[in-house]
Amino acid sequence: MQNDARTTYRDLAAQVGVAPSTCLDRVTRLRRSGVILGHRLKLDPAKLGRGLQALLSVQVRPHRRELVGPFVERIRALPESLTVFHLTGPDDYLVHVAVADMADLQRLVLDEFTARREVARVETRLIFQQWDCGPVLPSSPSAQTG
Repeated sequence: MQNDARTTYRDLAAQVGVAPSTCLDRVTRLRRSGVILGHRLKLDPAKLGRGLQALLSVQVRPHRRELVGPFVERIRALPESLTVFHLTGPDDYLVHVAVADMADLQRLVLDEFTARREVARVETRLIFQQWDCGPVLPSSPSAQTG
């Protein structure tokens, strides 16, 4: 299901060797328990006029709780933002963005990031290529115990 959320219960049941009703019950339990968080539609940013992607490492000063929420919500609201990570280490945030071109990236960094009083530093890395990974599987019992 992680590779194709449109997989039917019948096809999924056949793949794992159980009855469709059993498959439906198991998927329902995974949803109720919070393992399955939802289904997402994946779009190609380049086909939407955003062919350049970058990772922005952002340092916020002071890094205080009252700034975290508003900063994250502002970044999440930007149409260029794809993902925001709150980090440990020298950088506080890693923001994956998709923009039209270099001029658009420069505008985004200058107008939406460094223009903010709390942003101390932004480091930009262009993405040449990316690959999806997964699926995510439960950790093995031996990894859990030691």
